[in-house]
Amino acid sequence: MTGSSRSVTISHYMKRLFTSNAKVDQSMHKVLNGGSLGQPSGSLGRSFFTSKTVSNAFSGAKRTFSTSVAPRFRMSTFLLNEAVSSAATSAAKSASKAGKRVNPWPINTAKPLGYLCIGCSILVFAIVVLGGLTRLTESGLSITEWKPITGAIPPLNEQQWQEEFEKYQQSPEFKELNTQMTLKEYKFIYGMEWSHRLLGRIIGVLFVVPSLYYIARRRVSAPTAWNLLGICGLMGLQGFVGWWMVYSGIDKKQLEERHSKPTVSQYRLATHLAVAFTVYCCMISTGFSILRDYKIMANPQKYEKVFRLINSSALKPFRRMTKGVFGMVFITAMTGALVAGLDAGMIYNTFPKMGDGYMPPKDELMDPMFARKSDKSDLWWRNILENPTTVQFDHRVFAIATFCAVFGVHMYSHRIRPIIPKAAYRWMNISVGLATLQVALGICTLLWIVPTDLGAAHQAGALALLTGMLMTVNNLKKPSVSNVVILRRYLEKASKLAEKKKLK
Repeated sequence: MTGSSRSVTISHYMKRLFTSNAKVDQSMHKVLNGGSLGQPSGSLGRSFFTSKTVSNAFSGAKRTFSTSVAPRFRMSTFLLNEAVSSAATSAAKSASKAGKRVNPWPINTAKPLGYLCIGCSILVFAIVVLGGLTRLTESGLSITEWKPITGAIPPLNEQQWQEEFEKYQQSPEFKELNTQMTLKEYKFIYGMEWSHRLLGRIIGVLFVVPSLYYIARRRVSAPTAWNLLGICGLMGLQGFVGWWMVYSGIDKKQLEERHSKPTVSQYRLATHLAVAFTVYCCMISTGFSILRDYKIMANPQKYEKVFRLINSSALKPFRRMTKGVFGMVFITAMTGALVAGLDAGMIYNTFPKMGDGYMPPKDELMDPMFARKSDKSDLWWRNILENPTTVQFDHRVFAIATFCAVFGVHMYSHRIRPIIPKAAYRWMNISVGLATLQVALGICTLLWIVPTDLGAAHQAGALALLTGMLMTVNNLKKPSVSNVVILRRYLEKASKLAEKKKLK
């Protein structure tokens, strides 16, 4: 087959696949021109196709979806799946006839993977809290070896417990801080660290095995496959980062270089937490994206209206604000990790003042003792990242700024309430409540000198607030390719049913 005839065939297929009945298009044009947003169909259509790839692939479908015919023809999830499957089969046959290689990846991803992502994200939330408890009970350095496979089995008899205890007795932490520790006390801290590592292994198996299975069976869309593989890679990296962090607290050479007591590096602790937060956010976003397709199938006309709101240019500033606040929450949490790594919460246990003033003395904020170079060129950044006084002050500043930002964006959301999707507005309200709770937890944790329960609750509150802002951002996302295709199938089916009714 010649190149020209192939292009004609593909062009004909794309036109047939994505062009609607002329009468339906006319009604769409009238509805959109008279819509509540006052946007012409052309501009709204373009806003659905901001990606160059999507625009090229679906250039024949740059029209929005009818609200005049759709409400009368509610399709079931089964019929919508039939429509999408039929379209994919037709596409494969046409592409085969045209001599073009068929894309083996489906339009949408199997629904169980969406639930898997959300379920595993809950477990990641749990392991973050458990990790905080492990740190607060000073249990993180109790296991001095990294055995990814055999380490899942704890000591099973008294002899094995004694062997593990003897290994711990050789560590700097025991020699300098816990010389009076008994075997019974050691069993507790060992159990905390072992539970933390075991839960990490469980999450890895629960997520990686099903993900690879569905990818191998081609039951995920291509973008989702890459997302799942990326999360699997991050989980593997997290296991390595966890040991890398622990090693910084048991290696004598590193402790001497840092002039530190036996504790993990605050940099590595922050890295460990950052990867955990990233895995959590990726799981939530991927699961949301997968399940969104099926929500569209269940109620397409609702999401057609939601997407019209999302593509409104008036919503762009709010979308940018929520992304910015999400970033601020993440950064504030990382400054909190530095506070935890340096035990900076144990000093200046007053609020809002730090001692006699609202900020510590300048010689404490920029202490020359923390500079390691003779010319003091590293004075600023080392104090910002290694001086407990400065680190706590930084965390206070970021926390207050983030709370004000969340509150400000929440107030702005009231101003543009009519054009914000209900789900995004609801999550914004939840976020401002979580931000208020998190500030209260932070203050109480500081005033009561970091009790274990409050410290763990404060860490959980950071992730909860991050979740609130992430869900706000997710509910403001523009429609994906799969969203567009599913809605298009719905419109085609609705128009055919309308034609049949007219003939009757």
